[in-house]
Amino acid sequence: MKNSINIKNRKAKFNYEFLDKYTAGIKLAGTEIKAIREGKANIAESFCEFNNHELFVINMHVEEYSHATHFNHNPKSERKLLMQRRELRKLEKEVTNSGLTIIPLRLFINDRGLAKLQIALAKGKKLYDKRETIKDRESKRRLDRIKKDYK
Repeated sequence: MKNSINIKNRKAKFNYEFLDKYTAGIKLAGTEIKAIREGKANIAESFCEFNNHELFVINMHVEEYSHATHFNHNPKSERKLLMQRRELRKLEKEVTNSGLTIIPLRLFINDRGLAKLQIALAKGKKLYDKRETIKDRESKRRLDRIKKDYK
């Protein structure tokens, strides 16, 4: 079963420094998974937070399924993430004690046809860190151009 659904959060790498990565399942309605399989989802502005020791992804936009009837889903609803209890406890402890955040990196369909969300425990970058990232990227690009000219 070949699936090419791979929705990424491209701004996350620029805005955050990743400390640890996890893969979580998502509790979805029938029309939500069909819309995701069509590639109609966006995780750019989303984040994760705990509610009663359960992890939810907030602000993940899944467009309404085009072939559904009046039983369609709400595009901006909270969606529960499915992880092992010990991983959830560890993440909740890190978030509450050290002020870190959990952000989604990638939404994909695995080889069994299930929707998965790759999340990261992250620390926000300061403005000078972002400038440093831009400077490194530009210098690497410049070096690659110079190397290409001498080949």
